Amino acid sequence: MKIRVGQGYDVHRLEAGRPFWLGGIQIPCDFGPVGHSDADVVCHVLCDALLGAANMRNIGYHFSDKDPRWKGVDSKLLLAEVLRMVREAGYEISNVDVTVVLQEPKLNPHIPAMKTCLAGVMAIPEEDISIKATTSEHIGFVGRSEGIAAHCVALIFRQD
Repeated sequence: MKIRVGQGYDVHRLEAGRPFWLGGIQIPCDFGPVGHSDADVVCHVLCDALLGAANMRNIGYHFSDKDPRWKGVDSKLLLAEVLRMVREAGYEISNVDVTVVLQEPKLNPHIPAMKTCLAGVMAIPEEDISIKATTSEHIGFVGRSEGIAAHCVALIFRQD
């Protein structure tokens, strides 16, 4: 069995009046992330971690923000395409672990719905998806509520 690990990192600026998509669901909020797509940092770090584990470059390489096809796209579609690519290369997902860094709103009440949504997109059990939330204790751009950041580690395997 071949086992590989990858990691992802993403940040987006926050702006008033924007929809807040995170982990495939919309979070009720007066502000949201800005990006070329729907700016869902959880989906983006999942893509980068899975692509990295499979040695397939990164999300920007496959879905350039210069390409109008991806303008406003639902990031769950990007994640589904990454999963297709990773599985086509012979890999399956063992587990993923995401940490979201955001001062507000509080995310813990939304994590079960995110896990349910992502399990459906990724076709893996919810128990193989970990999502955690933390603040930056009012330090830096996240602490000033100017942005959101996320980290992810993904473990994939292939039967050789």
